[in-house]
Amino acid sequence: MNIENLISENAKAAAEQKELDDLVSALGENKLKMRKPCMEGTRSDILQAIETEVKNAGGHNIIWIRGSPGVGKSALAASILNRLEDQNRRVISFRFDRAQSTTITTDALWRVVACDLARLYPSFRQHLAKDNKRHNSSDINRLFKNLIEIPLSSLGGVLREELPVIIIDALDECGGLRHDSFAKEDYEGLLRTLKRWVQVDHLKKFKLVITSRPENAITNMFPDSISTHVNIPSGSDVKPQDSASDDICAFLKSRFDTMGVEPAWIAKALDYLVPRATGIFIWATTAAEFLQVNPQERFSMLQSKGDGKGLKNLYSLYSTVVKTSFGYDLEEEEIKAVTSVMGAMIFAKQPLDDDALIMLTGVKSRNMLQFIRRGLVSVIDPGPILHFHHRSFEDFVLSSFFLQDLPEFSAVQDQDRHEYHLTVLCLNTMVSSVLRFNICDLKTSSIGNRDIPAADKSAISPLLLYSSLFWADHLVCTPCEVTLMEVVKFLMYEKLLFWMEVMSLSGRAHEAIVILKRVLAWPGLKVCCSLVYHGIYSCWLARHMTPITS
Repeated sequence: MNIENLISENAKAAAEQKELDDLVSALGENKLKMRKPCMEGTRSDILQAIETEVKNAGGHNIIWIRGSPGVGKSALAASILNRLEDQNRRVISFRFDRAQSTTITTDALWRVVACDLARLYPSFRQHLAKDNKRHNSSDINRLFKNLIEIPLSSLGGVLREELPVIIIDALDECGGLRHDSFAKEDYEGLLRTLKRWVQVDHLKKFKLVITSRPENAITNMFPDSISTHVNIPSGSDVKPQDSASDDICAFLKSRFDTMGVEPAWIAKALDYLVPRATGIFIWATTAAEFLQVNPQERFSMLQSKGDGKGLKNLYSLYSTVVKTSFGYDLEEEEIKAVTSVMGAMIFAKQPLDDDALIMLTGVKSRNMLQFIRRGLVSVIDPGPILHFHHRSFEDFVLSSFFLQDLPEFSAVQDQDRHEYHLTVLCLNTMVSSVLRFNICDLKTSSIGNRDIPAADKSAISPLLLYSSLFWADHLVCTPCEVTLMEVVKFLMYEKLLFWMEVMSLSGRAHEAIVILKRVLAWPGLKVCCSLVYHGIYSCWLARHMTPITS
């Protein structure tokens, strides 16, 4: 290749890369990592069955992995991803999480899929690049059509077996814990767009692997006449010597082997624990974590609980964990702190860091936060962000079983109380000095968002970003009162442009109008309506004029 051709090829590659970078920047990519895969050597039969269905060109293109809470659906999704990639099969993955339901949405799902398809196929990328305005549609059906359905018609020449497999984990968690109109519309929109994959000829060529609980809405949308159902057994469906019991036995034995306990104790523990897990891996995981400390004594506690089935057995284990870890004689201040933090973990729109949690009512110090961390160690993910490692624990905390067994913590279920505290946290953060003019100390107003160094963006703390994104979500769930109205008034008059700058620098400027419109749904908000309309108009001007920092 001569020098002219080499220069031409390099220029072409650079232009294509810029086109892709611009497209990804315009679409945005809010994506969570997949959960950990199954332990090596477990779930072999189920994984092989799923893999066979994925490779079956004549079978249904929707493969629905369904089962009760805690049976390991997310681990199966991660394992399928790894197995397919090991075989050089292209895979696009996405995971919903109800703890992050305001950002990990249907909208985010199809934007991620579109970005990955654009990376794989130039014709798809070029189709999307023709009209960037279509990327910002607020209608999920139109967005799906513009980002996925129409552009994919350009891949007619790609063989079915060479097309990427799309894995969607925790479908039932789209919409999160919120039961307002926004969550309902998001979930219904998701199901409508998923139905298109079995209705449109060129979409039928793609294999979609979906995991969820066996919800009626999904069953009605995907009956077995148009989809393949892979049922994960649990409860009474699990027999003593079947593969589910064998897999849980292997998992528990691998954990106990690292604890330095006698083989005779391990054998005794396995004989008792494996049948009671009834195929629910999260039960086994939680039990193993619980037994890490004083295994002999704590095993006796579990034995004293007697037999249980399904969720009742899991909830009984969770109750034992909480009682044992926190003790039975908590002081009033400790109870207040525990309920405040656990409530925030459940009702916050995204997991909060320690700097945010320590500002909640009742959390007086970092020592108190560490006390709570130690008490929840068996049911939280390791790492700096407090996050329950499984949805079933949140279900337990919000259940009548929890109220009956742990009445001292009943305030955890008071959503109004926690929404109020989160509203106050967000508003106090935004009206404080941390939200200020030129927060990143930029030297020029013409710098682009992608050109701002990460060190400069660090001025926007996680708490400030959370507050900027979700203050309206919490406000609309809080009764209208004079004090809050005065704070909103101050925010609109004194901090509006600073807030818009944070949204722009964070690449979320397009959400500002939606957030302000949401404030209009605040019950009793009539006095402040003109202020909010002023904010909406200001955001509209910012979008139709040259932005300050984006």
